[in-house]
Amino acid sequence: MRDKFVIKGLNGKKTLSGKIEVNGAKNAVLKLMASSILFADGIETLGIPKIEDVKRMAELLEDLGAVIEPRKKGGFYINTTKLNKSDLNRDISEKIRASIVLTGPLLARFGKTSFPVPGGCVIGARSVDFFIDGFRKMGATAVFQNGEYQIKAKRGGLRGAEIFFKTPSVTATETFIMAGVLAKGKTILKNVAMEPEIKNLADFLISCGAKIKGAGTPVIEIKGGQLLKSKGRKYKAMPDRLEAGSFLVLGALCADNLEITNCVPEHIEILIQMLKDAGVPIKVGKNNIKIEGNGKIKNKDFKINGTIKTKEYPGFPTDLQAPMMMFLTQATGENLVFETIFEGRLNYTEDLVRMGANIIMLDPHRVMVKGPTSLRGREVESPDLRAGLAFVIAGILAKGESIIDNVYLIDRGYERVEERLKKIGVNIERVSKN
Repeated sequence: MRDKFVIKGLNGKKTLSGKIEVNGAKNAVLKLMASSILFADGIETLGIPKIEDVKRMAELLEDLGAVIEPRKKGGFYINTTKLNKSDLNRDISEKIRASIVLTGPLLARFGKTSFPVPGGCVIGARSVDFFIDGFRKMGATAVFQNGEYQIKAKRGGLRGAEIFFKTPSVTATETFIMAGVLAKGKTILKNVAMEPEIKNLADFLISCGAKIKGAGTPVIEIKGGQLLKSKGRKYKAMPDRLEAGSFLVLGALCADNLEITNCVPEHIEILIQMLKDAGVPIKVGKNNIKIEGNGKIKNKDFKINGTIKTKEYPGFPTDLQAPMMMFLTQATGENLVFETIFEGRLNYTEDLVRMGANIIMLDPHRVMVKGPTSLRGREVESPDLRAGLAFVIAGILAKGESIIDNVYLIDRGYERVEERLKKIGVNIERVSKN
């Protein structure tokens, strides 16, 4: 059974209003779940979004022998004391890109692991070179056969090492932080990613006994030690900055007065500044963002000058590129979007052109967007998590009815997003079909 969204568009009118709450961050929660392998006791969590990727990560852990029990307030308890294997289930791993982060703690704890090429959204190839090269520097051997990588540490386990990343990688940074926690000696990671989710993970591990310095900076130092202990400490999921950013773009295009709650504005400062500069009336609070009196401003009066180039944090997030594309189709002028992270991430623009957008593909990494253009409702299929939500925004903005197929991909990162959108005035329905 596959669900779809049916949306009746606003035809460019800014009628949405009210409050919309941001859920826990998918990209933080998945890594925290993986870190449970480093613990001699269990981890209790709060505020975990009920999304498909969390379900897949839970399935992977349970397949390894973990016990996961539901708790109140949207959380659960993870106990990995009785893990009985270290090889990742191929069928599950191929459905979730974040599966590879499990390799760091598994290899550090058990001295061996195996995994297939990670799956998930089709937005570009995911190189595992960072991981293989790093594990080898920590004293492991790596072999690829039968479609899987088999990694083994030498007798005595992983050894601390100095690892320089040629390109900052969030997933690799988190993987080697976790590997370093149980490795013998000191691990130094250089030119690492600095996303807020990394510091969020490190801070919790530190509170449970890990010796980590520099998370949130380009150099991180980890001193290896024993298994960690939570001793009853609870992990509360940080707000999802990408969800907050998506809602902010939606509000800029379709809302008169909208408040985005439970967010950390400084985590999307670059987007807020871009939209402010374009003319969106935004007010920033400590944990909320308001758009006020936006109905009197026509979208064609918005203007962004220059190129939007995706980059590692604190640059413009690749995961907000697709929602921002929607803003550019309505703003006046020509703008270049340069996607530097994933080579397949701009393919969704073909469907936006079918809806009436003026977008020219220059090469796999660059498109030229000219606005404003009126969008017409169409039936489109969600190609990935972030572009799927951009299609939802397009459907809300467009004239007539839009159908968004393959909603499963949106569900991977956004918990029942249609229910929150309804509360601010969006005419959207989830329809199940065989």
